[in-house]
Amino acid sequence: MNWLDNIKWDAQGLVPVIAQENSTGDVLMFAWMNREALQKTAELGRAVYFSRSRNKLWFKGEESGHVQTVHDIRLDCDNDVVLLKVTQQGHEPGIACHTGRHSCFFQRLDGAAWQAVDPVLKDPESIYK
Repeated sequence: MNWLDNIKWDAQGLVPVIAQENSTGDVLMFAWMNREALQKTAELGRAVYFSRSRNKLWFKGEESGHVQTVHDIRLDCDNDVVLLKVTQQGHEPGIACHTGRHSCFFQRLDGAAWQAVDPVLKDPESIYK
């Protein structure tokens, strides 16, 4: 049996993926992968996701240069969520979010409102041209 057959793919053939920074444990982002994306990630040692909005493979950093080098690929106990331990390349500290922040999880609930608590490290206008 192929190792990809152990994964419980959803009805669209996707699995949720969490990217975690290898050195700090920070959760950088959440995305999706199809079989081809996960296979390429394992082969290349860099994160390849599936973009649902564009309906195609998304090589993380293909436009921004913010590539994720993959150190470890893990599967949860229910075989339905993948965890990537990565090093975020392209800026120090690494930028994983399209908003120019280190992590996509930069908003914290403060009372009854969401507050941006992490700084923009690089203007997204200068990242995506």
